[in-house]
This record gives sequence, structure tokens and C-alpha cells, in this order.
Amino acid sequence: MRGVLRAPHATLSARSLPADPADPAVLAVADDLLATLRAQPRRVGLAAPQIGYGLRLIAFDARRHPRSRSAAGETVLVNPRLVQASRWETGREGCASVTELTADVPRATRITVLGVLPGTAQAVTIEADAFEARCIQHQLDHLDGVLFLDRVPGALSLHRRPHSCDA
Repeated sequence: MRGVLRAPHATLSARSLPADPADPAVLAVADDLLATLRAQPRRVGLAAPQIGYGLRLIAFDARRHPRSRSAAGETVLVNPRLVQASRWETGREGCASVTELTADVPRATRITVLGVLPGTAQAVTIEADAFEARCIQHQLDHLDGVLFLDRVPGALSLHRRPHSCDA
């Protein structure tokens, strides 16, 4: 289990690198993600950058959330990518890396995501809707260095933007 990084940590604003699902180091990251997620019973998802790894892995488990209509169960995906999104709605979100704020964020309510299970070459397709879809999209954003507040029109970003005079 690892601590969750807080914005504006540089790892949270960087694009994550593709990962080899068979690499023992990637398996260790997957284990850390699950252990950290399990240790925070109110959380339903985490991305590798949130625990300090700049790799494309997400973990989620929306079964316990009262707004879940779909639930793939406890899942870790390596190199996940969104391949289909539809039925957009705005909904309230928070983040383990931005604990003091919530905001209304537009997201698709039906999605299809492709990824690979850690330790295998097995590609999986996850079809999710409602809250689980929102959770997965939130985690996918972390892999691209995007915080939920970056999706809110008019919100101040918590990422440090360099000034032209910065060296």
C-alpha cells in the first residue's frame, strides 16, 4: 500500500507511459494499486500516477457505491483506452488527490474500454454505465495528466503552469 499523491504533484500532471503487463514491476504496481484502493473503503478507483507511478494502469471497484448500475468488480487494467462513449451527463465528482474539492463534471454514462489484465496478455473489454463509467473515465484522465477540475469550465487548475520567466 502506498500514499496517494496530492495535487499539484508533478506526477499527476504528466502523461503516463505504456506498461508491459507481463513485467514483474508492473505486477507490483498493480498490487500496490489494489492494496491502496482496498485501504480506502470510500474510494472506488485509483490510477497509477496517484500513487507515484507514471505508468498506464488503473484500478476500480464500483460494487459498493449506491449509484452503481454496472460493476465489473475489482479490476486492474494495463494500458486501458476508451473506445466508445455515449449519453453524456454532468455529475458530481471528487478525487483522492484533491480531497478538499468536488465539482460537476460532464462525462459519458455509457462507455467501452479496452485494456489488458496484469500478468497476462489477455485483452479485456469492459462495458460500463452510470457511476462505474464515470469512475473509469476519471481514472483514464489521470493517465493523461488530467484532473477532474481541468474538465470544469472556469475552474482554476491545480496543476502548476510555468510562467515565461521560470527557468
